[in-house]
Amino acid sequence: MALRNIRTEGDPILGKISKPVWEVTPKIKELIGDMLETMYNANGVGLAAVQVGILKRIVVIDVSEEGNDPIILINPEIIDKSGSQTGMEGCLSVPGKNGIVTRAEHVKVKAFDQNMKVFEIEGDELLARAFQHELDHLDGILYTSKVEGELEASED
Repeated sequence: MALRNIRTEGDPILGKISKPVWEVTPKIKELIGDMLETMYNANGVGLAAVQVGILKRIVVIDVSEEGNDPIILINPEIIDKSGSQTGMEGCLSVPGKNGIVTRAEHVKVKAFDQNMKVFEIEGDELLARAFQHELDHLDGILYTSKVEGELEASED
């Protein structure tokens, strides 16, 4: 595994729509491993492949306090959402900034795992926020377009 460079706001690739993954090749497995290592190294809770310059519909998320419970989503899509939560968000691709964003409180996601087996996963609060934030990346959307008010300097 290797650390990858995280693309930052202003990089045109972040505005592009990622393409579906049709099979999990050794190269895709390597990418997923690299994404996890990169996310943990940057103290993030989620990372989309586009953030490391790869236009594939792959997301890794880990909201556990220990950072040892990764969720890997290939070709994810939100199939249900409910409620509302408003809170502070940041992004590894927008370093040093955060802002208030309103998102669904609960989401259900359908995706493929690393064996291309379909599964569904549900999340509330931070996990729901992470799902929505990372899936936005796959469609070329940065959270900054959803910020209510002004971006603020983060304490990181």
